[in-house]
Formats: sequence, structure tokens, C-alpha cells
Amino acid sequence: MPAPTKLSIIQLIPNLVTIMAIMAGLTAIRFGLEGNFERAVKLILLAAVLDGIDGSLARMLKSESKVGAELDSLADFLNFGVAPPLIMYFWALQDTKGLGWIAALVFSIASVMRLARFNVSAKSDEVLDTKGYYIGIPSPAGALLVMMPMFLSFAIGTDPFLHPVAISGYMGLVGLGLISRIPTWSFKSVQISREYVKFLVIGLVFVGAAVMTFPWVSLFLVGLGYVGIVVWCIVTRRAPKLPKTPPEA
Repeated sequence: MPAPTKLSIIQLIPNLVTIMAIMAGLTAIRFGLEGNFERAVKLILLAAVLDGIDGSLARMLKSESKVGAELDSLADFLNFGVAPPLIMYFWALQDTKGLGWIAALVFSIASVMRLARFNVSAKSDEVLDTKGYYIGIPSPAGALLVMMPMFLSFAIGTDPFLHPVAISGYMGLVGLGLISRIPTWSFKSVQISREYVKFLVIGLVFVGAAVMTFPWVSLFLVGLGYVGIVVWCIVTRRAPKLPKTPPEA
């Protein structure tokens, strides 16, 4: 009988980070149910940060595993496909006589379809070259966009100022963007000359400081900036010819 494989405790850190992200997403739903929407949104943002570092940690520690990949996929669905639409529903859509719930379902199902598409393409032998572009809006970006009405309301200190029907339509539209064939720029593929690195670092510091100082205004502006990038990709037709089986983000 072969001896059981041993793992260093340090190699478990990436999976623990992913589990922490799942805990943040679940707790965000709890706060949404309790009506503490600002704290709920902050927990989703924390989950997004944790989601951004767990993969890098796994590669750095050489602890990639099939279990970790499945955990990451489940965390993405919870944190970006379930928690945001539920919180939006609790925030502004409970009085729409079912329309708001339909919008939440559309967004959530679109998110899980996108993640399923990624899992299938990642496990296939087909090489999908998108040359620096995603096909459709990535799930984390979709979560950011769908919560923009909340960011604006928090920034100006009012209750939902848009009609619930308009918010429902917006949520459904963002959901369709997740499974669309819209080319969206992949920040992971960006390369920059060494002489401009200092300007990039200063810019990121500025954005980070703005988010910490004026979180809701800054997040709303970041969302607008991302919308501008998507529109630019579409109008200028910068993306290559799209493959038949689109990859995920």
C-alpha cells in the first residue's frame, strides 16, 4: 500500500484564501438580508481581492491542484454570480412583483454558464488564442458593473433613485453581456515598458487611495471606465476573429 502523500502546510494557503473568499461572499448575503448593504458590498469587494491572489499564491507555492481549481470556480460563482444579484434584489427589487427576481436569475444563470464554458475549454485540448481579449464580460467585472447603481446611491447618500424596472433591465443586460461574444480587453495580457512602470505604479496607488478615501464615487468611476473600455473594443474592432468555442475569464 503506497504511503499517503504529504503536503506542506504552506501549500494549503491558496485553498484557505479561496475558502475565505467563499466565507466573505456568504457573509455578504447575510448582511444583504439584514439590510446592511454597504457592508455587504464591501465583503464582495474583499472576496474579489482574495479571488485575485489565490491563483497567484498557488503558482508561487507550486501547489496547484484539481481541488483548488474546483474551489476557485465555485467561489467565483458564489461571489460574482450569486451574491451581487441577491444583494441588488434585497436592496431595490423586492417590490417588482417577480420582475426583479427574474433579472437576478438571468444574471446568476448567465454567470454559471460563463464559468461552465471556461471549465469545458480549460479541460479540452483545443488551444484558444484570443490575443489579449476575453469573449464577453468577465464574471468579476460583471459583478462590479451590476452593482454600479448601488455605488452611485451610496455616493450621494440616497435610497435607490432609479425605478426598480430600470434596475431590473440593467441587471439583465449585464447578465447577457457575460455570455455575449463582445470582445473585452484582458488586463492580464498587458505589457508595459520598464520606463513607464513607475507611472503605472503611481497610477495604481492613486486609484487605491481614491477607493479607500472615496470608495463609492471611485468604484462608480472605475465601472464607468470599464464600460468605456468595452465600448472602445467594440467600436474600434480591436479584437481578433473570435473562435467558435469562446474561452472564459
